This record gives sequence, structure tokens and C-alpha cells, in this order.
Amino acid sequence: MPISKLFDIAGKTAVITGGSRGIGLMIARGFVEAGAKVYISSRNAAACAEAAEKLGKNCIAFAHDLGQTAEVHKFADEIKAREKTLDILVNNAGAAWAEPFEKYSEKGWDKLMDINLKATFLLSQALLPLLKAAGTAEDPARIVNIGSIDGILAPSLETYAYSASKAAVHHLTRNMAKHLAKDNINVNAIAPGPFETKMLAPVLAVSRKAMEEGVPRGRIGVDDDMIGAAIFYCSRASSYVTATVLPVDGGISGTPYAAFPWEN
Repeated sequence: MPISKLFDIAGKTAVITGGSRGIGLMIARGFVEAGAKVYISSRNAAACAEAAEKLGKNCIAFAHDLGQTAEVHKFADEIKAREKTLDILVNNAGAAWAEPFEKYSEKGWDKLMDINLKATFLLSQALLPLLKAAGTAEDPARIVNIGSIDGILAPSLETYAYSASKAAVHHLTRNMAKHLAKDNINVNAIAPGPFETKMLAPVLAVSRKAMEEGVPRGRIGVDDDMIGAAIFYCSRASSYVTATVLPVDGGISGTPYAAFPWEN
């Protein structure tokens, strides 16, 4: 294969959950601009439609709350009705919840486990026939699960269910990778650090400078950082890479004993 084709995903078909904003929208834009056909989902129908309109005709939007099992299967059925094969599944849809330990609610715990963890497994399971049909020994189908560095390190914020669910996503990734390799499906995870997203906006609004100072690279992540990692995992360049968790965090998780300013 020519080196110029190693990172080519043109002509591939991808599903990206939570693709209307944040990390999911970054990846969706990168994939569309790289020539892929992209399906996105979001709980917010208006935001989903707006994102698809901005990204153009190669982006198709469906509004579903993947925290509900019935909605996971409805979304999968819509993809199956339109496609016979699926090259890429990016499980990105997620939510966060922060409360003091003594007040942390069961409602918040269950919500995050349902959307961050269970939906990742159920949608992968439901779309497995399409992924198996797409994968080959030379170019496997791809599942990319979006975890978090909060699933690697103990976060400062009291986001107990979030960090626990993301750690579980990382280990689920390894387990899936081991068992789906025989079907020519690679399964990897990306663990983002701080990025310009709606989820992180409240923190950045009050402590951006301190957060930037705590990142070895000295800045917050930008779209290209996430797009590059996602395209690597979904192109021929990573055909022999599976069961990995890639921190895209400017070096935070690689320097766990550093004293971050916001923790002092």
C-alpha cells in the first residue's frame, strides 16, 4: 500500500454517537472532510439536525436517547435498514454528573452507567453483523470507544459515576477486542483530557489558566488533536492495533505525580 493511503478513510461508513457536539462533532467533521459517510445520533433532535446540516450531505442525523435500551435498538435498526456493512463505530455519547460523596444520587449513578457504559456495549452488540460484514484481515472494521483520563487517574472533581464508568469503558474495550479480533474487528479506546466541550465549559470558565498550567503541553486540546487520533484508529495505519487505550491529554495521564494547580 502507498504510504499516502495509510490514513485514508474515504469511502468508509461510520456511526458516531453523541455526534452533535463536543468530541463527537469533532470526529464527525474530521471523518466527513476525509471522505467518509457519517451517521450521527444525539438526544437533542434540533442539535443533531443542525450538526448534520453544517457537515453536509455525507452526514445523516438521527435523534435518539441512547441511555434508553429501546432507543439503542431503534437507532441500530435505522442503520441496518440503510447499510449492509459498517466500517466504523465510534461510541462517544456520554454524560457527566458531579455531587459530594455523601449526597451523590442513585439517579445520577444509573444515568451515567446507562449512557456511558451500557449503551456502548449494547450498540456494539446490535451493529455487530454489519461490522463483521465490513471487516477483512487486511483492513478490519473498527470500534472506537471514547473513555476519559478520568478513567485512568482519580479526578479532583467528585464525579464518581463518570470516572467509574469511563474506567469500565476502557476495560470493556480490551475485553471486546480480545473476543472480536477473530471477526476482523479492532476495538480501541481514546481517553480525552481537557477539550473545548460543553461538558467542560463550566470548569474552563472559572479555572482555564490553572488547567492549562496543569497540562504538560500547556494548552487545552483542539479539534485536530482528536480528529488525528480517531483517523489513526480507523485507517489502515492501525490495522495491527487493537485492545489499546490512547490518552489524548497533552501528557496529563503520563505524569500522574505532578501537582496540578487546581489540586493545590
